[in-house]
Amino acid sequence: MKFAWIDVRSVSAEQREAVVDAAIHARVDGIVSNDPALLATLPATVKRILAGAEVPADQGLDDLIVLRDVAGHDGLAELRARHQSGEKQIAGRVNVVDDPTLTLACETAIALPYTLVEFKDPTKIPLEIVIAAADRSPGQLVCRAADLEEAKVIIDVLEKGSEGVLIAPRTANDVFELVEALRVKTPDLDLTTLTVDRIEHLGLGDRVCIDTTSHFEKDEGMLIGSYAHGFVLCVSETHPLPYMPTRPFRINAGALHSYAFGQDNRTNYLSELKAGSAVLAVGADGRTRRITVGRIKLESRPLLSIHATSPEGVEVNLIVQDDWHVRVLGPGAAVLNVTELKKGDQVLGHVATDKRHVGWPVGEFCVEK
Repeated sequence: MKFAWIDVRSVSAEQREAVVDAAIHARVDGIVSNDPALLATLPATVKRILAGAEVPADQGLDDLIVLRDVAGHDGLAELRARHQSGEKQIAGRVNVVDDPTLTLACETAIALPYTLVEFKDPTKIPLEIVIAAADRSPGQLVCRAADLEEAKVIIDVLEKGSEGVLIAPRTANDVFELVEALRVKTPDLDLTTLTVDRIEHLGLGDRVCIDTTSHFEKDEGMLIGSYAHGFVLCVSETHPLPYMPTRPFRINAGALHSYAFGQDNRTNYLSELKAGSAVLAVGADGRTRRITVGRIKLESRPLLSIHATSPEGVEVNLIVQDDWHVRVLGPGAAVLNVTELKKGDQVLGHVATDKRHVGWPVGEFCVEK
């Protein structure tokens, strides 16, 4: 998980205590303040970062990280020397306004244990450059965000983003929202092998293609199913097809009523998805990642119903477009054309034990068939 630094220097007096309590409760990585007395009250679970003030004497703040401005190469040389002479908790702040200060930020990120970068311009290209420069450095890179919206963009820069984000929150809720945004890691899923029982041609119906803003890997797709308790791994159009170009951003997912398995063990009807919706890409090995819908294409097409059963006897159903170019994944990430499936074939899927109400798991009696 990436980390957050919370800057309380500009937080209003009436909100400061609540913001500090929220930061401690949410287990943020560090709190930035110009008040040594406030930092002295913080527990050992949070880094204490002093900025814009002198290091106090006789306050027992041996673990204090001191944030100092890096105004030029001479200033960086001084901080580097102090670090090399044994001052381990040292941080440099670089304000990037042009190419020379961008170079200085790259050098600082390589040289010091902590580097805070701020950018004058809204473009994130300079941040990409600093991230690339510091990629193999043991130090930690933190980028200041003006607000939560910018923080979420910074998190996703170069996919891995900067390691840390610093914001000055307005309220305690901002702290919790930032920490939630930093939880970009989605858990792996247990996939199972489903055995096909029968195939049915259903005639005309509405099917949905999910066009995402991401490039799928060849062994990735989405878990789609007619029932909340079982899903089949539908593959993307990453693999070559005759008569049409590949569309590696697309999943020909299934009929309009189908569920898509998403984050936090929640499902969404395909009919609910739209541009900007968050969905879950799933690999044949069970790895997952959050991706975003760029467009939904709903069109009337002939439909095909796939009935399959898990090793435990759970019945799973998937209704897809009845066409050879629609595919699902089998064991070993084998790409299977749905119109060529027959009884006894095996496909990859996921079996869930939860019943659903508006997509959320609930512990209630429910039968789907």
